Amino acid sequence: MYADRLIVILSIIASAPVMAQAYRWVDKDGRVNYSQTQPPEGATNVQKKAIGGGPAASEYSTLPYATQVAARNFPVMLYTAPQCAAQCDEVRSHLAGRAIPFKEVSVTNQERVEDLKRISGRGDVPALTIGGQLHAMSTLEALARALDDAGYPRAGPRLPMEALRKLDVPKPVPEREEIKSTATKLPDDVPLEKD
Repeated sequence: MYADRLIVILSIIASAPVMAQAYRWVDKDGRVNYSQTQPPEGATNVQKKAIGGGPAASEYSTLPYATQVAARNFPVMLYTAPQCAAQCDEVRSHLAGRAIPFKEVSVTNQERVEDLKRISGRGDVPALTIGGQLHAMSTLEALARALDDAGYPRAGPRLPMEALRKLDVPKPVPEREEIKSTATKLPDDVPLEKD
């Protein structure tokens, strides 16, 4: 029993992100120095930095690769309002259950109402865009199909909803322009040599 507890405690400690302090400073001769110990007396331009893998740096990378690609190419934006509490919570829970990062826009002023009307043609919430395209929120099954079509996996790691809302999703990679060929096209009537 004691050994089991010790193993659990040690595994938790071993899996925790390692955080360390690093210092950068300029010495009296003008040289820039880096160390994990505090700089000596008289050092100037001292900067203290935390290094290591904190949760904010690694949460996006813990998402499945398919989710990362879908989030980059088809970002999800959820429009909500305080009066749609139950329906909006249902959509949020669906997104969180699939570990889909999303931005939430609370439609609480006239400017945001106008933005929503411009996007959707009306001011109904919840409204959801996937990759900039408005999707009907008739049923959760319709929402699930739209997310499937965008390439989002049906399940993902359990992340807190607030973390999913705040994940900084990288911008999509711009499509490569077609490579222009530098080859010369031969006329059709040129005879080819045979071996």
